[in-house]
Amino acid sequence: MGEKDLLAQQEARDAVEAAYRAFSVVSGYDQATVDRICGAMAGAGLREAARLGSLATEETGFGREEDKKEKNRFAAEDVWNYFKGLKTVGIVGETEGVVEIASPRGVVAAIIPSTNPTSTAIFKIIIAIKSRNTIVLSPHPSAAKCIAETTRVLRDAAITEGLEPDAINCLSKPTIDGTEELMKHRRTAVILATGGIGLVRAAYSSGKPAFGVGPGNVPAFVERSANVEKAVRDILTGTCFDNGTICASEQSVVVDAAVAGRVREQFKAQGGYFLPKEDAEKIGRILVTAERTLNPAIVGRSASHIAQLAGVSIPEGTRCLLADCEGVGREHPWSIEKLSPTLAFFAVDGLNEGAARCREILQFGGMGHTAGMHTEDRAAAVEFGSKMPASRVIINSPTTHGAIGLSTDLPPSMTLGCGSWGGNVTSDNISPLHLLDIKRVAFETKPVNKMAKEPQAVQSPTPRKRPSREDIAALVDSFLSTKLIEDSDESASPASVSGPPSPAPMVSEAAPSPVKTIIHELRPQSLTENGAVHEPVDFVSENDVRDAIVKGVKIYITAKTILTPSARDLGEEKEIFARI
Repeated sequence: MGEKDLLAQQEARDAVEAAYRAFSVVSGYDQATVDRICGAMAGAGLREAARLGSLATEETGFGREEDKKEKNRFAAEDVWNYFKGLKTVGIVGETEGVVEIASPRGVVAAIIPSTNPTSTAIFKIIIAIKSRNTIVLSPHPSAAKCIAETTRVLRDAAITEGLEPDAINCLSKPTIDGTEELMKHRRTAVILATGGIGLVRAAYSSGKPAFGVGPGNVPAFVERSANVEKAVRDILTGTCFDNGTICASEQSVVVDAAVAGRVREQFKAQGGYFLPKEDAEKIGRILVTAERTLNPAIVGRSASHIAQLAGVSIPEGTRCLLADCEGVGREHPWSIEKLSPTLAFFAVDGLNEGAARCREILQFGGMGHTAGMHTEDRAAAVEFGSKMPASRVIINSPTTHGAIGLSTDLPPSMTLGCGSWGGNVTSDNISPLHLLDIKRVAFETKPVNKMAKEPQAVQSPTPRKRPSREDIAALVDSFLSTKLIEDSDESASPASVSGPPSPAPMVSEAAPSPVKTIIHELRPQSLTENGAVHEPVDFVSENDVRDAIVKGVKIYITAKTILTPSARDLGEEKEIFARI
């Protein structure tokens, strides 16, 4: 290991430790403070969008200045406007049973690519601070200067609003060893990895939670019902935007044979050029390296530049190069992800063949990322989407703009998850939500242990005045004595009651007849059995029923007792009522 690598490792360690110390302060910010700081950073990024885009194009040689400016604007303005109302501090969700509380994760290790350097830096800084984390950026070596300047612009704006200075850091000595030290550092909490497949794999093998993204290799299917002119315009807009450097840009166009002729004519009319077979083979040889991987020399370059590298002449004003492609795989270089204004062209017969070809293209090099379709048939769009191993299926829009949420309702993002298809932990467009841990305070709503049953009568919530126990006992004793000596059916059988029987005292067998009259006058208001007396209640609520269930007793009611609907339903279900 050379001195440069050792210095890079030490810089990474120092940056993470400083960011961790700043996290102890940032994690305590209230929502107003967080939003004020992020708003200031978004404003600064928007003001500097054009200059930072120019720096990126000048340093990397990729893309077009005007498109870099638009990507910076999107990351600063659209992303912030979408998420600025998002609650990321304290209670972020609440129901009767569960209260959700947001917690930041800590230090975010952000790996920044060379293809979209300034816009990705703006995006990752804003979502990290919005979720009350701190961040250390590791720039691609070929874009280190423009990423460092972007970081400075946002950091200075944030500090003026009170942000801890070490909450945002950018490594000035980017090396593979320094990046690995950043990702594996014990203080690093989570990794946002945007870059080549090797770097993403390193992030996942670091032992830390990581949000990585895979390659795109996006196919766009033009179905026979499509508005052909608009479909071609959208495809060219997507693949030519910033010379195809966004991973969601179209790489192949798959066309239903029923409209293939019209599609070809529209491509020619709108700046596409179909290469003769010999020229297509020449360009095919420079699209890939000897190892059949993407040639970095053509990434983000214009159609004319790529043709010149291959020694091929093309018409002036050509926006995009197209080649008829006979298959997908290593022997067909036009079928790979090219990240440039170059399109493979396939003709198919109908929806099923179109979906099969698009799936084949994704399986070769873009699993889980994005697919596109142009159609006027909504049912066909849903059927096509169900067959795609892709996290985003963009309908009737440039896939470049649709996948990142610029032309669709997807969350705006510069980091697009590819799900389990692409070996990623999520299929989402990455947002501040992915940089939060959510604590859930859960209250018991389905009791496991109930109170022990205690057999006793339920007291009426509104007891009314009644005779004394001595009066009632004397009347009951007289009645029972009379019943024993009379062979009569005059007395009705009392309803069953709960509770232990009480022995009746001995009384005179010659009870006067008025006793019977008194008893019959009491029966509409009380229930007697074996000397026990139960008073009916006037009103019953659901709480009264639940109390009776717990205690294991009955509630005594008459036809005049008022029952709430919930009390009636629950009481009848549990057979808790005794009617008098």
